Amino acid sequence: MGAFALTASGAALAAVESAVPALVKDRFASRLLAKDATLWGADAEAEASIRLGWIDLFEGSRALLPEIAGLRADLHAEGVDRIVLCGMGGSSLAPEVITKEAGVPLVVLDATDPEQVRAALEEDLQRTAIVVSSKSGSTVETDSQRRLFEQAFTDAGIDAASRIIIVTDPGSPLDEASRKAGYRKVFNANPEVGGRYSALTAFGLVPSGLAGADIGTLLDDAEDSAEFLGDDDSDNVGLQLGAVLGGTNPLRDKIVFADAGSGLPGFADWAEQLIAESTGKLGTGLLPVVASTGAPELADVADDVLPVVLAPFDEAPSDELTDGTRVTVSGSLGSQLFVWEYAVAVAGRLLGINPFDQPDVEAAKKAARGLLDAQPEPAPAAFVDGAVEVRGDAQLLGSSSTVAEALEALLATLPANGYLSVQAYLDRHRQAALEEIRSPLAAATGRPVTFGWGPRFLHSTGQYHKGGSPIGSYLQLTGATSADLAIPDRPFTFGELISAQAAGDAQVLADHGRPVLRLHLTERAAGVEQLRNVISSLAASGRGPHGNG
Repeated sequence: MGAFALTASGAALAAVESAVPALVKDRFASRLLAKDATLWGADAEAEASIRLGWIDLFEGSRALLPEIAGLRADLHAEGVDRIVLCGMGGSSLAPEVITKEAGVPLVVLDATDPEQVRAALEEDLQRTAIVVSSKSGSTVETDSQRRLFEQAFTDAGIDAASRIIIVTDPGSPLDEASRKAGYRKVFNANPEVGGRYSALTAFGLVPSGLAGADIGTLLDDAEDSAEFLGDDDSDNVGLQLGAVLGGTNPLRDKIVFADAGSGLPGFADWAEQLIAESTGKLGTGLLPVVASTGAPELADVADDVLPVVLAPFDEAPSDELTDGTRVTVSGSLGSQLFVWEYAVAVAGRLLGINPFDQPDVEAAKKAARGLLDAQPEPAPAAFVDGAVEVRGDAQLLGSSSTVAEALEALLATLPANGYLSVQAYLDRHRQAALEEIRSPLAAATGRPVTFGWGPRFLHSTGQYHKGGSPIGSYLQLTGATSADLAIPDRPFTFGELISAQAAGDAQVLADHGRPVLRLHLTERAAGVEQLRNVISSLAASGRGPHGNG
């Protein structure tokens, strides 16, 4: 069975017992491994037919290993041992978990916040090479980061081309431009693999291998798992995991992750994109929630919540986290990556959606581009409370005059089956303490709460927010910066870019009829502390709509 194990109880076990026999009868497993593009219906067939390269990528991926190892040795011989990854979504989330699990350093720059970008740029440039990962090269965040580093290398007297490594699809605009520019190395990824399925392609392997991770063992473990995923058998754990994700009845569409010592730090963040972007469309889908073992969502499990516990491999699952419905999974990283990709494809079949497209991702990008072109003045704040400017439409804010009252107004919009999404367009390292507001908000609302750093979540849960179930309320956090950063040969700065991305996303959410509260921190440290205090008080008082008060 390979290095992967699954146990299910309650409604999750019932989903396995009801959905897996039909999948076995339909020969879903063997047809998937044979790349049968008809598995998700006629509407999905064209897209699926060019997105199943992840099924049998092992030979092509293994061919990259000596090239990656040779490049790493050459860089080290030149004194270059710091790797910065410029990539978004599927280009960054897998390398982050692979290198964390391996305990090797990789600077993941999936940000446009000028303070976070500056920190990555200014740390020991002499020892630095960058990996620019983008299927097309048109991703504005990644293109801006490449421009910045290329200029910085040149200004420091470093041959910039020798420090730039590209991962892209063959024949893409980035592929052609990079070869013409003479960059150090261009790796081509399999074009028939979508970004969120690309963990075991060049997008996951090149930055991870250059950073020093054992990517050979990663591939070995994944390939071992693939051997049993083609079995049309009720013991197929890929079918079982897909069944619990997409086959509960009624559907438990909030997938709450808790890591109980899996040894795979950041894995839930990777799974978050895979699940949300693959399933959040046509007004349905699965909302992943990255939580913790002590999360309020697991203390009292609602009937639309599916707890997923990431456990250490070869350890008996604990009964302490939840009673009743629960899924516990464990395994090596390579096995987990491949089995979850497979399972989400299964869930797509059960949900009746195409798991390989992302029809709503472009909307926020288009809105941001429009704002960058127009450069409008930001709308005035409705009011200011301490270090926080408050923005929202009059219907939402009502008579609110404090941050606490504005938050209460937003939480009052949550339906009984809703969720709250916190979106922080800030420095995810220096403002990491903001993540601590997630659990108190879940306690205050009695509902699942997601937390995402902008703009990286736009390439992840952003698809679900627009295309999934219309039951979300949105708390957007932005912050002033004292040190903006210019983007070479572009008419906008990083500060203007992230501001446009936040405003554009808020505009698209509002156009979809979603309630959005925007809080702008005029001074970051003070604003973070103020928010934490306000939300703690809100949770303690139980004043949320479904809370304990």
